Amino acid sequence: MGALVRISIAEAPAGEATVVKLAGELGVDTAAELAAAIEDLLARPTHRIVIDLALLGFCDSMGLSTFLDAHRRCEAEGGYLALAAPSPFMSRLLDVVGLLRQVPAYATVASACAGGKEGRLA
Repeated sequence: MGALVRISIAEAPAGEATVVKLAGELGVDTAAELAAAIEDLLARPTHRIVIDLALLGFCDSMGLSTFLDAHRRCEAEGGYLALAAPSPFMSRLLDVVGLLRQVPAYATVASACAGGKEGRLA
C-alpha cells in the first residue's frame, strides 16, 4: 500500500475559486477521498474549484478518472474545475491520456484561479 494522499482545502471568498491542495499519492486506495471532498464542495454555493497538483507525487488511472468526473460534475452544476501546477511528469501524463483536452490545466494556481487562456497548458 502506498502513501496516502493529503487533501487540504483553502476556503475562498465569495466569487473566487476554492483551492484543493493534493500531496502524496492519488490512486485506487485514495481517489474516493478526493471524490468525497469535491462532493462536499459542490454542496456549497461556490462551484469554482482549482486542484493544486504541485505536491502530488503519484497518480494512477483511478486518480485521473476522479479529475475527469469532478470536472464533469462541476460543469453540470454551472461551475468550473481546473488543474494547476502539475510537475513535468504529471503534465506529460495528463497530455498522453488526453485529459488536457477535456479538463483545463494551468501552469500555476494563480492562473488557474483566473481562468482564461493565460498560463493554460496545451
